[in-house]
Amino acid sequence: MIRVQYVYDLVGLILVLSSLYTFRDGTNPRRITTGLFYLLYGLAFILADFLPPAVLGVGVLAIVAIAGFGGVRTGSYREASAEEREASRTRLGNWLFIPAVLIPLVTVAGVEGLGRVRIGAESLLDSANVTLVALGIAAAAALIVALAVTRSSPVTSVREARRLIEAIGWAAVLPQMLAVLGTLFASAGVGTVVANVASRVIPHHSLFWAVFAYCVGMALFTMVMGNAFAAFPVMTAGIAIPLIIGHFGVDANRVAAIGMFAGYCGTLLTPMAANFNIVPAALLNLRSQYAVIRAQWPTAVIVLAVNILLMYALARW
Repeated sequence: MIRVQYVYDLVGLILVLSSLYTFRDGTNPRRITTGLFYLLYGLAFILADFLPPAVLGVGVLAIVAIAGFGGVRTGSYREASAEEREASRTRLGNWLFIPAVLIPLVTVAGVEGLGRVRIGAESLLDSANVTLVALGIAAAAALIVALAVTRSSPVTSVREARRLIEAIGWAAVLPQMLAVLGTLFASAGVGTVVANVASRVIPHHSLFWAVFAYCVGMALFTMVMGNAFAAFPVMTAGIAIPLIIGHFGVDANRVAAIGMFAGYCGTLLTPMAANFNIVPAALLNLRSQYAVIRAQWPTAVIVLAVNILLMYALARW
């Protein structure tokens, strides 16, 4: 069985290799602390299941401390000149888009195809994390195709991975941190509070208003928390499970998938999602740090409306 841990190991390996380049980068004024930040981050992906929780917690606190005291900086990455990049774009043309297009296509094919394949009593893909494993396979396939199309070496991919991850900086850890925060909120009973409020406001006979409250709540809570992973356990425990799934009997997989997508609409609308909305504005030297959000909000509102209608339609089907 292809386990989700293999995907985590691959991500961790990329981060560890990137940190080694950072340690050797004399142009980075904080190369030791920056390298240590990404090294600890990568090891957390690889060793999380083997380390005692206390040790892993100390590593997380070290990551937070390094970032909090300004220890994460950027360096040099041996980038090609503008002329070289333009020549490469001209030579490759639309072939450049193939790796990017492969990722969603292979992911969907993996979920719908490989996700149903069984070897003996076990599924080929980790049954608890089919989508994530399929995404990992898709990313690996896209990388191989990208190397073949561009005729680059694997070392180039590591260097480019390092350049991108350091451009994002400390914000790279936000998804994991916010996911943990969402779990803490759920454990603290925030989901129960949401459920009590929802039971008083949402008509029990109306599937549409339950779907509307869940999807809009996912988007709004994501805007507050900065990540749909933080909103998901709270809103799902408060509205989706007791009402949409429990009361109306809607398929849980459909609710979870569309609910997360609704949450992502909130990601497009908030500066709290710094790695998505604030970092790109800084990288592109835009006049306003909120320029990305201003460009995205119409799309976010339209997609959120489509998600509401889609979940309602599939729930009745």
